[in-house]
Amino acid sequence: MNILFIGGTGIISSACAELTLARGHTLTLLNRAQSQKLFPPPGANILTADVHGDESALQKLLINHRFDVVVDWIAYTPADIERDIRLFGGQTGQFIFISSASAYQKPPTHYLITEQTPLENPFWQYSRDKIACEQRLMAEFQHSGFPITIIRPSLTYGLSQIPLCMGSWQYPYTLIERMKRGGKVIVPGDGTSLWVLTWNEDFARGLVGLFGQEKALGEAFHITSDEVLTWNQIYTETFRALGLSPNIIHIPSDLIADYDEHAIGSLIGDKANSAVFDNSKIRRFVPDFHCEVSWAEGVRRAIAWHEADPSRQAIDHAANQRWDTIIGAYERAFQR
Repeated sequence: MNILFIGGTGIISSACAELTLARGHTLTLLNRAQSQKLFPPPGANILTADVHGDESALQKLLINHRFDVVVDWIAYTPADIERDIRLFGGQTGQFIFISSASAYQKPPTHYLITEQTPLENPFWQYSRDKIACEQRLMAEFQHSGFPITIIRPSLTYGLSQIPLCMGSWQYPYTLIERMKRGGKVIVPGDGTSLWVLTWNEDFARGLVGLFGQEKALGEAFHITSDEVLTWNQIYTETFRALGLSPNIIHIPSDLIADYDEHAIGSLIGDKANSAVFDNSKIRRFVPDFHCEVSWAEGVRRAIAWHEADPSRQAIDHAANQRWDTIIGAYERAFQR
């Protein structure tokens, strides 16, 4: 099949690009070619353009192209979706929108999340925008048959990311360096919330398996690991991977959010809640979908990748200072 990725060099999309090519598909990436961490895999075609830029220029660039499958990795708002509908209506057999599992109801009313779980997140604008995108696409599917499939990843990572809930997303080695020098590490709440971490190559098996499936049109899927861990287990395993004893301090999420505005969405609106996913739907559509990489294995791979090259070990000093401030505020409450 002839596949187009809008984006395609991110943590999740890069693994999907590699598997797409390995399965013999023709792959084109439409992006700005500015990623500093990840690069297009050998064999991919490149269309260099800013999808958020001049739409008329995009139309000219794409006018002689038709794709069996289009995957938009970087659509975040309904305006992005309106552009995609204009660009690809009648030009693709399947349009795959990458949404987010953070769109599911927060806090959940049931511990097990299925694709039928309501979409509602009052804490995070990012999630509400993804919900609005899904609603617009479903309306267009019903109205004109625009061939959509919706995918909701949860916290998916690879070599270049160490996805701890109180880490630095831009500078993942920050928390590893903090652990190694003996600094206290914050775990929100009491650390017993359940969570799922998915290796990017495992996710790719589910996504690529949906390519070209007519029965997947008008459907939504989440694609996650079945390994369920508490945040205490996730952090303890990270310390263990470094050969260290855990040095954890539990702090209420509300206090963290009082000092870190970003945590209102990403923590209270997402990771502070338990998230356990029923993957039976993706297995019905993609019988060979399975996850091979456990957190114990994945975190060791990611740490080794960062430690193989000092340039990958940049530190977020502002995050370290913020964590120290939060810890100080919490500990002062117990001075007596």
